[in-house]
Amino acid sequence: MQAGAAATLTGLVFVAASINLSKIVATPLLTVRVVESLVQFLQVFFMCSMMIVPHQSPFALAVEILVVSFLSWAMQILGLIRYHRARLGNPHWWLGLRVGLTHFSTIPFFVVAIGLLVGFHNVLYWAVPGFCFSFVAGLFNSWVLLIEVAR
Repeated sequence: MQAGAAATLTGLVFVAASINLSKIVATPLLTVRVVESLVQFLQVFFMCSMMIVPHQSPFALAVEILVVSFLSWAMQILGLIRYHRARLGNPHWWLGLRVGLTHFSTIPFFVVAIGLLVGFHNVLYWAVPGFCFSFVAGLFNSWVLLIEVAR
């Protein structure tokens, strides 16, 4: 169910970007917001897809989760660094909120991967907060792209 929701919300980001494409491209670093949203939703989609593979070893799942988590985190952090360096005059708490959501949505997946590597098989429950924060972060950015840009 999570993968289906993530795929649907990924489509929402494409629709939001298509509707407001000229404004998004014209506004500095809003394209980074599009990437952040896509990464948040695709992270959930890939995590769910990997977790339902039958007969997969915990080690293989841990490595897959580590790779997706790291790529997701790195892409978002690079975008946030670009946003910070641009000094657009936005309130500092905007950056703080985005950094917080990025970390709250990826750290649980790192916990899952490390837990699987050391043999804690009940650690998969840590994926739930990762899914929830990924959805919150992705929807927050989608809101900006769909509603706030049009104002």
